Amino acid sequence: MTSDLTALHALLEGDTPLNWVFTGDSITHGVVHTHGARSFVDHLHELIRNDLLRLQDVVLNTAISGWKVVQLLEDFDRRVATWHPHVVTLMIGTNDCSTTGASPIEPAEFAASVTEVVRRVRELDAIPVLQTQPAVDVLHAPERARIAEFAQAVRDVAEAEGTILVDQFARFAALGEGRQGGVPWGLMADPFHPGAAGHAVLALEIAQTLGISPEPDRDRVLPFLRAQVQAAR
Repeated sequence: MTSDLTALHALLEGDTPLNWVFTGDSITHGVVHTHGARSFVDHLHELIRNDLLRLQDVVLNTAISGWKVVQLLEDFDRRVATWHPHVVTLMIGTNDCSTTGASPIEPAEFAASVTEVVRRVRELDAIPVLQTQPAVDVLHAPERARIAEFAQAVRDVAEAEGTILVDQFARFAALGEGRQGGVPWGLMADPFHPGAAGHAVLALEIAQTLGISPEPDRDRVLPFLRAQVQAAR
């Protein structure tokens, strides 16, 4: 268990209302590709504020579709700092890994920018949580064929900086094993955006990694998400 995870558990056991900020790109933004269903942030909102009975907590989604990590850094105050967060969860890199555009970024540059995000989050006395990007259908999104390198870059930053890591890439890759192209089709809305069931997977993986577990008589969201994923597979 990382010291950040220990600190997070201490916060969850306390009475201080927490501000949770989720930021990143279109996957966290959670619109269009969910077709009106809840995004993973929506599921976590209900899990935290209802099932955990943390009614005074605030769960904010500041992600913007199409963004890359450099844009997040440029707009860090609005995306993160202004909300006085206790916990900041970042998933980014699906656009950064794309080879379209004039000057594609290299994984090392991406890692340096993610490290800067972690540094700024810590300066706010907040806990950073890094997520790898979900695996993609490389056959139908060849411009994102470098996604595994960018997922590894996030892992490397998490190890170097001692942050909590939610390895969504590994989870989606495991769910795609034995399927055509290694893609868990029932979880995807298109080659690189999770659909409604995919967002259920994202929420479950975060809850498991963070150790969020409601009392049995209030455990509503997690069983629903597990059933949704099972039905989609």
